Order: sequence, then structure tokens, then C-alpha cells
Amino acid sequence: MKIISTNIGERKEIDYKGTLVTTGIFKYSVDKLIFLDIEDVKDDAICDRENHGGILQAVYGYSLKHYDYWKSVYPKVDFEMGIFGENLTIDDIDETKIHAGDTFKVGETILEATLHREPCYKLGVRFNNMTIVKKFWKTTFCGVYFKVLQTGFVKAGDEFIKIKSCPENPTIADLFVAKRILNGIS
Repeated sequence: MKIISTNIGERKEIDYKGTLVTTGIFKYSVDKLIFLDIEDVKDDAICDRENHGGILQAVYGYSLKHYDYWKSVYPKVDFEMGIFGENLTIDDIDETKIHAGDTFKVGETILEATLHREPCYKLGVRFNNMTIVKKFWKTTFCGVYFKVLQTGFVKAGDEFIKIKSCPENPTIADLFVAKRILNGIS
């Protein structure tokens, strides 16, 4: 696994059902080192601290391989890196094989896989199509949130080197499916 793109976003106001909402989901690729801090990515806007950022969700990674699936579902969407709100677009990250607690050396950092992403309406706004939210829930293409155990810089091309494996823990996909069932999403 390696980083294909590093992505950050700025605060942006959007109109959602007649209400102005601030979001940081409109991420874009940057051709520079980005700093992964304990609770977030430096220079990346997090507007909803209740659901994003923090120690367990400091960095969000999403697989470039999943882009191919979504391109077939939404062929008219411009799939620029960061469209899923991810900080790291990773060539091949597989949520069915990464367990909570698996730890990786990436660039100067050490990252621990913690959670899955739960899609909300802002992903629908980003895609200009609210059906993405339900369709996202029906896959295991949820991406991976990481806890930053050692802060530092990362860049495109940096490899994910597994330094700790936790096969006794559920996979990120298992956690996502359990949450989908708990939420009654079919």
C-alpha cells in the first residue's frame, strides 16, 4: 500500500435543504508534504468535530481501487482525488483485511487503524447526488480512519509498512457492517 495523493480541504459553506452548513469535505490534492498531527491533518479544515477529527479519527484514508467501482455507478462525476473527503488516497487499502489496531509506519508517522467512515449527507452534497449515502452503506468500501501514534510528515509515494498486526480484532469492514446493521440500514 502506498499514498497516491495527499488531500486537504478548506471550510466551505453549503446550502443543505435551505440551511447554510459549513463543511470540509471538499478536499483537493496537494503536491506537498502534509503533517499528520494527533487530532487532525495540519491545514485541513474540520468543521464538525463531533463526527470528524479527534484522536481516533485524525486521518482518513480511502482506496484508489474503490474509485473504479464508484466511477461505474456515477459515470458523470469528476473523480478528483479527495472526493470522498479522504486525507490520503491510497493505492490499495482493503477494509476487509485491515483489523482495528493494525499499525503502519508511513513516512515519518506511525498510524493505527481504528474505525470506518460513516457516510452522511455531506458526501451526497459533494457528489451532488444523495443516493451515494445509501449506496456507500451497502458496500464495504468505507475507508479507514487512523489514530496518529507518532506525528510527522507524509507525501505521495510513501509506503504503508505494517509494523503490528491485530488479527484477533474485527476488520474495519466488520465494524462497518455491524454499524450498518445496528442502524437498521438495508
